[in-house]
Amino acid sequence: MINRIVVLGLMVLAACAPKRIEQRPIIQMGEVIPDSDSRIAVAAVESEAARNALSASRDSIAIAALAGCSPAICEAVGRGEVALGMNEAQVLAATRTTGGAWTARRSAGSAVLVPASSMEAPRDMIGNVAMVQLRNGQVASYTYRDARGLRVVSSPAQATQEARTAAMAEALVREADEMAANGDMVGALDRYDRAATLNPRDAILEYRIASILDRQLRPVEALMRYQRFLHQMELEKIEARGDAHAKLADAIARARERVIILEKR
Repeated sequence: MINRIVVLGLMVLAACAPKRIEQRPIIQMGEVIPDSDSRIAVAAVESEAARNALSASRDSIAIAALAGCSPAICEAVGRGEVALGMNEAQVLAATRTTGGAWTARRSAGSAVLVPASSMEAPRDMIGNVAMVQLRNGQVASYTYRDARGLRVVSSPAQATQEARTAAMAEALVREADEMAANGDMVGALDRYDRAATLNPRDAILEYRIASILDRQLRPVEALMRYQRFLHQMELEKIEARGDAHAKLADAIARARERVIILEKR
């Protein structure tokens, strides 16, 4: 009986004793631990080597791009702008990228280039390039992406500064229309004003601005804008007819009515 009690006691003590886990040491005896300065130096060397390799790749692409190009294409490559008629090497040279920056989808006679990463989209001097489409080895169209959406260039007329300005104005108007529909008149007025700066000949913009100012109880500014709208429309020469001009005719009539009311105040 006593022996059993002793055995049970020993078993209890063994159960309460801390367990030891055998682990391999992280650092062996005599091993030299590399210091942080050494690791930083190695990383710096590797980074420098990668930069040199990328620079060499870009240089070789630029040489290939400028070999035998037309004066207009060479100028576009030099200023860093994608242009219609470029080949693939010239697109890379214009965007200062290499093939690794793009994902290419190819089929017979055509190719589509899109950014390999949405976080680091290639860009030229105009903006972020969202897509480049090539037909028979030459750029047939390209697309820019900005905060207001996409802009496609598929003809020389769309590549001009005037076309870019008009596209920006249209994007601002769309944004303003959406804000006005959601009740954000302050934001809408800001976008309309900016669009009118880009496209001062757009008479209907004057009417939209006048309408918002009118609703904000700013009669002096509203009256001026209504008058500018009517002046631009040259009412004595223009007759709005048919369904296609119904909205314009309504705007003209509304503007004339508001001018009469505001002038009496």
